[in-house]
Amino acid sequence: MTQSLANRQYPVTGAGLGLRRGIMDVLKENPPSQVDFMEVAPENWIGVGGALGRKFRYFTERYPFVVHGLSMSLGGPAPLDTDFIQQVKAFIQAHDIRLYTEHLSYCGDDGHLYDLMPIPFTTEAADYVAARIRRVQDMLGQRIAVENVSYYAAPGKEMSELEFVNEVLLRADCDLLLDVNNIYVNSINHGYDPMEFLTGLPAERVRYFHVAGHYVEAEDLRVDTHGSDVCDPVWALLEQAYRHFGIVPTLLERDFNIPPLPQLLQEVDQIHALQEKWAGSEGSASRE
Repeated sequence: MTQSLANRQYPVTGAGLGLRRGIMDVLKENPPSQVDFMEVAPENWIGVGGALGRKFRYFTERYPFVVHGLSMSLGGPAPLDTDFIQQVKAFIQAHDIRLYTEHLSYCGDDGHLYDLMPIPFTTEAADYVAARIRRVQDMLGQRIAVENVSYYAAPGKEMSELEFVNEVLLRADCDLLLDVNNIYVNSINHGYDPMEFLTGLPAERVRYFHVAGHYVEAEDLRVDTHGSDVCDPVWALLEQAYRHFGIVPTLLERDFNIPPLPQLLQEVDQIHALQEKWAGSEGSASRE
């Protein structure tokens, strides 16, 4: 662990992999040495028992885990689901989860929308979602990290995406799960400079990175799918993120079209290779 890594107290180190049910058996049979930590959506595992629950416990006893929520609906109009928050808290304690993260979006009102909807980039919305994040942190008894999300429309926009994310982080006093792929996707879809966005984020709040693949719908439209290999421009942006922030723990997301394990692990190896390349540098953010 580099000194800057220790000082910033990342919850995990190295390169991680999203644990999906379809790859659990092969991962158990051939435990990959290059996977340093894992991540799951707690909604997929809360209350799961029996053989599958024991299989999940096998992994949480052997790997550091972070979790990435899908249904807290931090920006939603409906009241927070306090029963669900208590379930998440118990899940975190039961499996020694290092960090809870959520999308900076919403996914429901009276019912579940089964999608991640964009929060309006307004001062009022920043106040609203920050208050909800603070309440979640109080109920969980710990800081959480929110993720910059991909979005395809910005209704009622009064400020930029970067300004909105920074306002929420400041007002909520929470941390950031920085998704490098989402920066790239949004930069294409909304016509901004991904490096300007990247370097405009507060380094002290970054807890770990996500990288993933996406679908090229058109020259000016990318769809965040997590269903393909990470493309070269996203790898290049990840390298720039290491140059700027230092060596931040990084997790590979792959939700479907999952290739054979050796091919999947090649991308984890690529994360390691980029981390090793920049391991001797503190990054511009840590030097400032």
